[in-house]
Amino acid sequence: MRLTRTQLVSAIRAAAGDTELADLDGDVLDRRFDELGYDSLALLEVAAVLRRTHGIALPDDAVVELGTPADLLRIVNATTEEVR
Repeated sequence: MRLTRTQLVSAIRAAAGDTELADLDGDVLDRRFDELGYDSLALLEVAAVLRRTHGIALPDDAVVELGTPADLLRIVNATTEEVR
């Protein structure tokens, strides 16, 4: 299974809960997570959402070092390709 941009944005929004984080409309894949209002704790929550909703398990240390949603999408899809 390859994770799509839409699925990733949905997971990021789900991780944010009710907080007022940066707008994820438009092309956000190359914007830095910190510019979008996401810190390392928020990224760990995104990873937890991906685990719950898609069965994708990522190492915490790799997740907190990601710079952009595009980086996250690449690592998720590389990880799921390795599993096949």
